[in-house]
Amino acid sequence: MSGRSSTDCYAFDITVHGRPPGDPAMGAVHEELGVAWPTVAVSRDCLAVPMDVDFDGMLARLGALERMYVEPDGALVWTSPRESAGWQVDGNAYEKEGRVLLVDLKGSCPPGEFDRLLACLGWPRQHMLFQLVRPAVFLDEPTFRRHAMARGLAGDGETLRPP
Repeated sequence: MSGRSSTDCYAFDITVHGRPPGDPAMGAVHEELGVAWPTVAVSRDCLAVPMDVDFDGMLARLGALERMYVEPDGALVWTSPRESAGWQVDGNAYEKEGRVLLVDLKGSCPPGEFDRLLACLGWPRQHMLFQLVRPAVFLDEPTFRRHAMARGLAGDGETLRPP
């Protein structure tokens, strides 16, 4: 038993990027929530490379998620079912040459729902890096998931939802 309840949510304010091939170099440690989070060093050139995911296909997959509202320009809002603990994810996807370049996401949701959202971006085949917006540091997926759960357990999901 993990000790987590069914209402535990990730909380995040991130930009999702495709992970470049190979093992990225370790970056500086980021201190937050009383934890030293290992970061990843990413070159600017890598950030300009789009994911291996078709932008219009991604929009169609996102639009097929229940309670997901998607605009053709990549804006999105996804809300929790009425009967569950409230959560919401707001975001915007950007394209380059017909493929997904990056996706900004802000809000909170259960880990399983986050996996469904990532699957629309080609995950797990498409490997991801997660940039924390405010400190502008990059985390690998396992570190991001621990960070997002820690923020959720700290109650940060409430402050990331629009009023």
